Amino acid sequence: MEIEVPSYFLCPITLQLMRDPVTLATGITYDRESIERWMFTEKHWTCPVTKQELPENELITPNHTLRRLIQAWCTVNASAGVERFPTPRPPVNKSEILQIIGEAQKPQALMECLRRLRMIVLDSERNRRCVEESGAVEFLASIVDDFREKEEEEEGACDEALYILHCIHVSEQGLIKLISNNGGFIESLGVVMSRTTNYQTRVHAVLILKSLVEVIAPVRLMAVQEEVLREVVKVLSDQVSCQATKAALKVIAEVCPWGRNRIKAVKAGAVPVLIELLLEEPEKRECEMILVVLELLCCCAEGRAEVVGHAAGIAVVSKKVLRVSHSATNRAVRVLYLIAKYAAAPAVLQEMLQVGAVSKLCSVLQVDCGMKTKEKALEILKVHYRVWKNSPCVTYP
Repeated sequence: MEIEVPSYFLCPITLQLMRDPVTLATGITYDRESIERWMFTEKHWTCPVTKQELPENELITPNHTLRRLIQAWCTVNASAGVERFPTPRPPVNKSEILQIIGEAQKPQALMECLRRLRMIVLDSERNRRCVEESGAVEFLASIVDDFREKEEEEEGACDEALYILHCIHVSEQGLIKLISNNGGFIESLGVVMSRTTNYQTRVHAVLILKSLVEVIAPVRLMAVQEEVLREVVKVLSDQVSCQATKAALKVIAEVCPWGRNRIKAVKAGAVPVLIELLLEEPEKRECEMILVVLELLCCCAEGRAEVVGHAAGIAVVSKKVLRVSHSATNRAVRVLYLIAKYAAAPAVLQEMLQVGAVSKLCSVLQVDCGMKTKEKALEILKVHYRVWKNSPCVTYP
């Protein structure tokens, strides 16, 4: 049985039933969650209907009359399966957050205050924004630092703090401010990943670390410790979750171009882990990210040696050529190019022939996969022409 819902009960952005109707200065009413996501998360400072510009401090006024009408309509239609929703809690303000942070300093009050903060940030986008602006990010980061510095510190508080930090989706400005005020926070995240017994906490830590390395300055990225990269590699190795795997790959990709981080990542065991992940036939996006990181690591001699030294290294990279996507083909050819140019021992060249890498390079020249990729493949084939020219599986252009 279809129920006709009055159009003014629907959010104009998503056409879902309003649960917490609010009105902008433009006179248009929206569901609070939808309009706050539009404004604060997606950064659209215009009214979706009128297209009028909105100030960043736009007042969002609760429409209590419409909310009561919707609740009454839900009650009338209860027999048809429509559930009446409870009256929404009002958004928090800065003074309430500061009071919670103050109470957390009292003995035995920390966990209860963290639970209250969790409920607040899960309630709405506006609440999350208010929590960040009230200085709670620095407070939560200090709990993570305490776990690093004091071995007897309660693990549960650190778990809760990282979960809340993850849920807040700290803004770029907030992340930059955090790392500026707390230069050791990245190392604290590494310590948490190494010591925690909660796999979800490892996930939250690597997701926060990903957000940080995307915004901080290169000079800070150069100082990332090998121990942190080792823990990120362990997240990859343990395959904690698909989301954590992609975040860990992103962390390594962001860090590697700077300083000696490629060598640090190789020493942390990244190359064999990446090759093992490729052997498991990952989905397209993950495969592309793995090859991006492998290419970065092959830019140093240590990385190339690890790929060449792995029994399946050259073979699995070759297998991805012309098989996954244009991007994956491009990255895989670049890895083979770096190996063929800088690590071309006779045994390596023979292996490239035996595992099909050379025939794949010949195929690249015959398909549409981008001029730069073709140029790399052709250069490899020309440089090693004398070694491979007599092979029946190779056709030179």
